[in-house]
Amino acid sequence: MRFRIEPAARVAVAQPIARLMLGAVGLGLLAQPALAADGAAIFDQRCKACHQGQATAMGPSLRGVAGARIAGRPGYSYSTALKKRAGTWTDGQLDAWLAGSAKFAPGTKMMVAIRSPEDRAALVSHLKTLK
Repeated sequence: MRFRIEPAARVAVAQPIARLMLGAVGLGLLAQPALAADGAAIFDQRCKACHQGQATAMGPSLRGVAGARIAGRPGYSYSTALKKRAGTWTDGQLDAWLAGSAKFAPGTKMMVAIRSPEDRAALVSHLKTLK
């Protein structure tokens, strides 16, 4: 048995689906600021003690770190292990660092391992807001 869907019924079904899809896209766009806000809270809990607005003996400033050369921020003495890493701090590099700094750069001074991919994504989103 075959069913025929009348054109009016197609529109009646398609419009709510289209609204849902547009809403999901809108939520995705709105999620970026929310993600950065979540990252700011995680940063305050896990990072802020060592990473202030200015570089200190404990850690470099992270202002402008997203997109910057790895181990290239002024005012901090980076480990030889981290200096050996080539490239820039892309989202992927930041995520790998946050997932396990000792694996990313064996012999590094900083030991961090943030297991949650969601927390790492939020932190990366927040780091990109620091200018």
